[in-house]
Amino acid sequence: MMLYLLTTCRVLLVGVFVLALASKVRGRAAFDAFAASIRALGLLSGAGSAVAAYALVGVEAAVVLLLLFPSTAIVGLTAAVATLAAMTAGILAALRRGRRGPCRCFGASDTPLGRVHVVRNLLLITGAAAGLAAGLAGAGTGSPAHPAGLALAAVVAAVGILVVVRLDDLVSLFTASSR
Repeated sequence: MMLYLLTTCRVLLVGVFVLALASKVRGRAAFDAFAASIRALGLLSGAGSAVAAYALVGVEAAVVLLLLFPSTAIVGLTAAVATLAAMTAGILAALRRGRRGPCRCFGASDTPLGRVHVVRNLLLITGAAAGLAAGLAGAGTGSPAHPAGLALAAVVAAVGILVVVRLDDLVSLFTASSR
């Protein structure tokens, strides 16, 4: 059972980080918009924001590479927790200062960062921590995985990726209907 939890968490995080990374590096304009969104949070200087943008892209790529291989999955899950925690801390610090820059986490959204993004990140941290716990408990070292279990883990992760990536649209859909 723990193997399937570990697999679900790894696939979820790889998908989320790949899509986040791709949205930032798909072109110069996309990267510049991402860097500007960091600057809009008012936590770093202009040069500091640019460095942070490049660093985050590098860290996201490293997390993906680490999660892809079973031998480095524990390090990848740990890096995912740390990265998501740092991003969440940045969002919270900006919100406390009254700054709500656009969320450029997964592309060209103009939705301002808010509590929903903090909750999203906390759920992703929880998923990474669950995967980490499963990995540390020795998931994958016992009997071989059943293909149906792996397929179910991939489907659950795919649904999770879709929800995370389209979260701004889902929130907008449900909040618009309650007005």
